[in-house]
Amino acid sequence: MLAREARLSLPGNASHATRIERAWDTTRTANRRLMGTLAERVDARASWQDLILPPSEAGVLRQIAAHVRHRSQVYEQLGMARPGRGRALTALFSGPSGTGKTLSAEVLATDLNLDLYRIDLSSTVSKYIGETEKNLRRIFDAADQGGCILLFDEADSVFGKRGEVRDSNDRYANIQVNYLLQRLETFNGLAVLTTNLESSMDVAFMRRIQFVLNFRPPQPAERERLWRLAFPEALDTTGVDFRALAQAEVSGGNIRSIAMNAVFMAVSRNENLSQDLVTEALHLEYRKLGRLVL
Repeated sequence: MLAREARLSLPGNASHATRIERAWDTTRTANRRLMGTLAERVDARASWQDLILPPSEAGVLRQIAAHVRHRSQVYEQLGMARPGRGRALTALFSGPSGTGKTLSAEVLATDLNLDLYRIDLSSTVSKYIGETEKNLRRIFDAADQGGCILLFDEADSVFGKRGEVRDSNDRYANIQVNYLLQRLETFNGLAVLTTNLESSMDVAFMRRIQFVLNFRPPQPAERERLWRLAFPEALDTTGVDFRALAQAEVSGGNIRSIAMNAVFMAVSRNENLSQDLVTEALHLEYRKLGRLVL
């Protein structure tokens, strides 16, 4: 049925590459219907140019993309597949909020032409016995049907260290973690887990991760590039001193928030974007973060 749908949407003289691309897009659309409301689909549009990372961290991301792109050749043609297990690939992104963890997942999805789904663990985990496993089973089963990346935000809330079993609640919590470990091992796609605190992750789970990427706050040179990317090219930024702004120790997520606030200020006051407006927005962000304005 999907093949017929893809074929009917193409002209008769379409090239082989075009037919393959259309078939893939049709499959992705069908998988979106299958996922339904199980997870939130992220409209991933970010590219490598939008990502400001040190070369070593960017290299790890590109290696992840290479593993996904060439896994059929390595596992099937070269015979590297593990008997009885899926072609699972799990990556852990750790670091402070706003340092680019989710953006990196978006870049991978764009580069690999895959859909990105964010898993809301708060709505997935249930206090009723068996419900959490049922919810996760539906998500993984749907994800296995089509190409997508699963993004588990704040994964330490579920993948955290298993404690000593003192009552039935502790036993059930450990069963949930064990089930997650099992499904991640047999999952035929890429799972990205983000956490602000890597040390809280369960040791047994860490052994099953192929890639660990530690995100750190950007340095001045990186912050200057982030400031320049935060404003659209069509906007006149000649009145903004990006080098001076780069001295403020804020993350990429904060920079985007400050830039957005400054533009709204300029529009509401019918003024051109200026250093004073951006500095005012920066001070508002500092107060929001509970930090001293110098």
